[in-house]
Amino acid sequence: MQVEETSIEEIQTKIKRLNSKAGQMKMDLHDLAEGLPTDYTQLMDVAAATYEIYRQLDELKQELKKLENAK
Repeated sequence: MQVEETSIEEIQTKIKRLNSKAGQMKMDLHDLAEGLPTDYTQLMDVAAATYEIYRQLDELKQELKKLENAK
């Protein structure tokens, strides 16, 4: 049971960090989109990085839900 608690806490900490990073990436993507066509060459890289952060966040949230339901 102690192992599960630690895992849940670790995942919650990772989710908090990723949420913060994801919010910043979302704002960066928004700022880049507002400035189009200037810096359009960066669009795909920023979009891909933003997608990856949100994919990781979704994965962690699903893992957390499984651990919480297993209690």
